[in-house]
Amino acid sequence: MTSTYIVALDQGTTSSRAIVFDEHGAILFTAQQEFAQIYPADGWVEHNPEEIWQTALAVTKEACDWVKERGSTVAAIGITNQRETTLVWDKNTGEPVYNAIVWQDRRTAKFCRDLKQEYSEQDLQARTGLLLDPYFSATKITWILDNVAGAREKAEQGELLFGTVDSFLIWRLTEGKSFVTDITNASRTNLFNIVKKQWDDDLLALFKVPASMLPKVLDCTADFGTASETLLGQAVPILGVAGDQQAATVGQCCFEPGSIKSTYGTGCFVVVNTGETMVTSNNRLLTTVAYSIKGTTHYAVEGSIFVAGAAVQWMRDNLSIIDNASETQRLAQSINSNQGVYFVPALTGLGAPHWNPDARGAIFGLTRATGPAQLARAALESVVYQTYDLLQAVREDGIAINNLRVDGGMVANDWLNQCLANILNLEVDRPKVLETTALGAAYLAGLQLGLYQSTSELAERWQKDSEFLPAMEETTREQNLQGWRKAVDAVLGMHQASNGLH
Repeated sequence: MTSTYIVALDQGTTSSRAIVFDEHGAILFTAQQEFAQIYPADGWVEHNPEEIWQTALAVTKEACDWVKERGSTVAAIGITNQRETTLVWDKNTGEPVYNAIVWQDRRTAKFCRDLKQEYSEQDLQARTGLLLDPYFSATKITWILDNVAGAREKAEQGELLFGTVDSFLIWRLTEGKSFVTDITNASRTNLFNIVKKQWDDDLLALFKVPASMLPKVLDCTADFGTASETLLGQAVPILGVAGDQQAATVGQCCFEPGSIKSTYGTGCFVVVNTGETMVTSNNRLLTTVAYSIKGTTHYAVEGSIFVAGAAVQWMRDNLSIIDNASETQRLAQSINSNQGVYFVPALTGLGAPHWNPDARGAIFGLTRATGPAQLARAALESVVYQTYDLLQAVREDGIAINNLRVDGGMVANDWLNQCLANILNLEVDRPKVLETTALGAAYLAGLQLGLYQSTSELAERWQKDSEFLPAMEETTREQNLQGWRKAVDAVLGMHQASNGLH
């Protein structure tokens, strides 16, 4: 029997990947290309939009060619993407007016602080589910319009378009015919009212963003346009789109209220499905759209960690302590404790529940005996401790947690998963398909295609690869957590001191 092939384009923070899935959700082929990270100033992170486009196009074409070589065609494309990253381009020429400003970028921190003096963050949260933070797209758009010569004038004349990465790629893939986004990406901009499910005129005025710049917002399952035959060698409908964390939620089949997943990639993101009810956090977690499928919208509470895998990447690329990320498991296992070494990876500020964009990273407990093993272990443990902080905030918001489904590149590391189970005191489940972000995009496209009839059908497909159960004494767990809390307090104290806030 002939397979139905779906290509999931997963455009991430450090690379673009295209994965070919069959109708059973099995991975048949993967193409991947990394691209450059640009750091123009302290706390600034950018990408070259043309490099995003060229790598995304190249891997998608490679995937389509692989299917073509087997005498078949691609039935649909699903797209998932790094969220909040902001692109502004010329409506007529397609040329970006500035580099993509990445979700990690903190250049608008002062703008956010100033805005808090004149606008109620509580009102913003009621409309968008988000906080006033440089993480989100709105202040990035404002920065581009105010700092690129002639940009604001062109925007007000209707000549510039704004998009998160999904919109930019769809616009390019359809050769300018489709200017759209999905509701999950829209919900991460601070411009979209998640109650009314539309762009919010008051917020557009607050952030000084012309409405003409904004894409049309669709469900995650919709007709987003047709990728050009000229570009891919075959015309392929784009039928599913979701931001990476929401796509992972779909890929992990977290369709029931209370189900929870945590994705460990460049950053770490914990998402709890709250069903059709919006839950507002009292602990500075975000309320966001989990997905909207066939007209039914589910909401989620989300905690965001800015640096997870990026801490390991930093050790590899900046410190040259390791040659590849997989070495961290061996190094961490080579010592029987952290030996008092703690790494607070505030390399681009601290995310939830602290939301401190100006905090900077630090390593504590260094001695003459400290070497690569201690530093690698501290990097992995920092991800675990940050996850603990998020789950505590979730619990304090009254949401019960029974187990945690994990995914992303880092969870191939068994030591990390066991450490998570130990510190969280929780069962940690790893699925058979680790590429849940891409799988979620494929599932969404498959739902729109009619390949799958319901989310219930998808939930039955979820398969566990491994489970990790807690195996740490309570006193040891609490000692480790106390050391972490002291390290975080020291980083926050250092930030206050450096800003004269004694």
